[in-house]
Amino acid sequence: MMLKKILVANRGEIALRILRACKELDIKTVVVHSTADEKEMFVRLADESVCIGPPQVKNSYLNIPSIISAATIANVDAIHPGIGMLSENASFAKIVNDHGFQFIGPKHDHIDKMSDKIKAKNFAHKLGLPIIPGSKKNIKTFSEAKIISKEIGYPVLVKASHGGGGRGIKKVDSEDDLKDNFLMAKKEAIQSFGNDSVYIEKFIENPRHIEVQIIGDHVGNLIHVGERECSIQRRNQKIIEECPSPGINDCDRKKVCEITLNAFKNIGYQNLGTVEYLYSSGKFYFIEMNTRLQVEHTVTEEVFNIDIVKEQINVASGAKLSVAQNDIKKTSHSIECRINAENPITMFPSTGLVKTYHPPGGPGIRIDSLLYSGCSVTSFYDGLISKIISKGKNREECIMRLKRALDEYVIEGIETNIQVLKRILDHKNFLDAKFDISWYDKINS
Repeated sequence: MMLKKILVANRGEIALRILRACKELDIKTVVVHSTADEKEMFVRLADESVCIGPPQVKNSYLNIPSIISAATIANVDAIHPGIGMLSENASFAKIVNDHGFQFIGPKHDHIDKMSDKIKAKNFAHKLGLPIIPGSKKNIKTFSEAKIISKEIGYPVLVKASHGGGGRGIKKVDSEDDLKDNFLMAKKEAIQSFGNDSVYIEKFIENPRHIEVQIIGDHVGNLIHVGERECSIQRRNQKIIEECPSPGINDCDRKKVCEITLNAFKNIGYQNLGTVEYLYSSGKFYFIEMNTRLQVEHTVTEEVFNIDIVKEQINVASGAKLSVAQNDIKKTSHSIECRINAENPITMFPSTGLVKTYHPPGGPGIRIDSLLYSGCSVTSFYDGLISKIISKGKNREECIMRLKRALDEYVIEGIETNIQVLKRILDHKNFLDAKFDISWYDKINS
């Protein structure tokens, strides 16, 4: 049965992205929003909207009873969780199903297996994926941390077991540095994710960050839609992503996509998933799986000419995948830059009224943004305000189009990282594709 009405339990540019897919599928939409977002574009463009609370995320976008109440009042068929927020909350997915709504995402037990990174690593190991040496359980005390770090061998990473976005991760080079970093990682984890669980794993020197996109339906079809390069990161947060990766050869590309596909076929994985790896010296190491739509899904869409969000909604409605593995062919190259509301030097968040907004255009340029002239950027939410995606016949054309588009982009009233992105695109290491996940931090240290 095709879904007729969907509630979007998210905000900003990703809510807009989902609304657009629904519109093209002739599906009615309902958005929930906080009081701070009542004038945002995603609220204006939805067929219906329901205010579910004050600006603070915990009282609005993470307020499960309010979201379920809104879905009931609006009489929707399904709930799309978007990105972040409740998108990888297994309990939320189950609650959605228990109340008679379709959850547009994977099965709640698959989300649960991947929501805790220790559980995810152990599960991935059982599936036959290569993993990084590390603790097989959460580390509760400094004494435990000291023992496991010595067994693994320094340097190590102390990492939050829940959440993402680069928060709750500390590199430790020696035992002398372990205690402070262990405690800081736990503190950051509780502040960011409401859970102070951490684990420890071996630090892989100078790796690239490669991820594989998969999508499956309810009748056992599962495909991969290539890989993405996500190594341009600042403090473990992605800045630029591209597809295909310029840093791996076709043999390794085929290998990582096939081992990923085979692993998740065996468990009947459904809907979207992104399996993330570190890649070093010709070897891949599983690090985590995101059981949801990704910010950087755009580059995959551009390269493989597939609407991932539409596909996600269709399979959630019980339809088969519209494409088979043999249909997945690279048609181009694509690069995405994330534009954040922040001071380009201090990286402190920038808030205020957007006085002038003029997005770029021209061949091969796509803009996914929450901005418009007169909108407000507040401190309550993530600083990602726009994504600029280029598409070209090769990587060189993509880069030139991005440079042109960034020169055209006008955002006045708040500060952004556009100048930072321009410097990266001009850097010889980026142009030569000679970078890893620590490259940006090294050149700015």
